Amino acid sequence: QVQLVESGGALVQPGGSLRLSCAASGSIFSISAMGWHRQAPGKQRELVTVITGGRTTYADSVKGRFTVSRDNANNTVYLQKNSLKPEDTAVYYCNARLRTIRYGTPRDYWGQGTQVTVSS
Repeated sequence: QVQLVESGGALVQPGGSLRLSCAASGSIFSISAMGWHRQAPGKQRELVTVITGGRTTYADSVKGRFTVSRDNANNTVYLQKNSLKPEDTAVYYCNARLRTIRYGTPRDYWGQGTQVTVSS
């Protein structure tokens, strides 16, 4: 059984900062990638960022404002969000692609989501 638990969602003013965390636990052999998606009301879920090994990818809408980092020893991924805008309001979901056994097929696991609201 694998669990991803996010934390750090909150109400923040435009221009403010927020840091999200996501810890993966359970029967994990290896994690190949971790990242964040978000879903705003009435919109489809979209990729925000993903970190694979030492390489990171960001959606154009968050480049220069968001920074993803990973603590491999603790199976944790962070998302530092600066210069927040009202359009960043969404439920943020953590995602991990991992193996539960040595030669298993990598699968995607998701957290339950954490609400981020940017409003004055």
